[in-house]
Amino acid sequence: MTCLRSGHLTNDAGEAAVITMHIKEQWSRLDAATQQWLMDNPGSQVLPRTVTATINKETGENADVDLHGGTLLTEEDREFIQAKARAAKSAREASRTWSSAHRFFDAVGH
Repeated sequence: MTCLRSGHLTNDAGEAAVITMHIKEQWSRLDAATQQWLMDNPGSQVLPRTVTATINKETGENADVDLHGGTLLTEEDREFIQAKARAAKSAREASRTWSSAHRFFDAVGH
């Protein structure tokens, strides 16, 4: 159990508690805009309170938050988000390459 003591979250032993969110398990439940924010910010270690609140709303979860309303991403989640960001970038580049190599022109004259 975590509780607030002297302005810091602590566990039952009085040690600092780490508040984490497991994005990987919730990814399919996240809105496309939320997924995009995460991929646009793949280096984030702590999610801001607005993003945390959005994720909690979208997933129906009530993840613990720190004193500022944010949550810490696990290393596994950061690696997952970074992989998603790399895959999305590769897909955009592949699409751009294909579209520039295959231009279609309308044959109707004016």
